[in-house]
Amino acid sequence: MLRPTSHQTNFALLPLDSIESIEMNTKSTISELPTLELPAELTEMQEAIDGLSTETKLLLQPLFQRVLESTNRRRKILQMVQESIGQLRLDMKYLVFDLEATRRERDELQRQASDFSDEEFGPDAS
Repeated sequence: MLRPTSHQTNFALLPLDSIESIEMNTKSTISELPTLELPAELTEMQEAIDGLSTETKLLLQPLFQRVLESTNRRRKILQMVQESIGQLRLDMKYLVFDLEATRRERDELQRQASDFSDEEFGPDAS
């Protein structure tokens, strides 16, 4: 069994015989997680973690996994915000178009009303 050092006391300790199965599960999970390309810093960190001893790797892998998940979550949020901004821009274009069309209709109706009143009552009638 692994012995904790003073900075490792918050981690659960695992028997050595389960290290290999966890290590294989963690690697498959990490390779499956990001469909998007990882930032260079995270790729370097993963390579550095892979080069560490098995015990240290087991301590760092869950933390790295959480970093990957939060990075992917932030990317998804950013993508959603960008899509929302794009939709908002499109909606604004439609609203401006509709406003301009409404103004043109109003102006045309005012002109027709003015023409009608001029025909009925003459140009001097108010």
